[in-house]
Amino acid sequence: MSRFDAFVDRALEYCRTRLRESRFELTTGELDWLNLPELPLAAPEAIVWADRTWAIRFAESGLRMADPYGILVTFNGTRPVDVEGLDDER
Repeated sequence: MSRFDAFVDRALEYCRTRLRESRFELTTGELDWLNLPELPLAAPEAIVWADRTWAIRFAESGLRMADPYGILVTFNGTRPVDVEGLDDER
């Protein structure tokens, strides 16, 4: 995990690209946040499952889709492959 910051950066850039997709239903204001130098995602933590798959959860975010549990970016090895909001509607 000595490279954790590099993986956080990969996850942030992945979010910057993928969250523009219409399926995430971001508001115009939220889409504008994706153009800021720093995304409204904070408090990253690694989650590793028993099958050795892993993800980074951003526990804090101003995006509606992340309320109240954050945003999860799943990795396949060292590459981010999916992003999902951990809102209360699931």
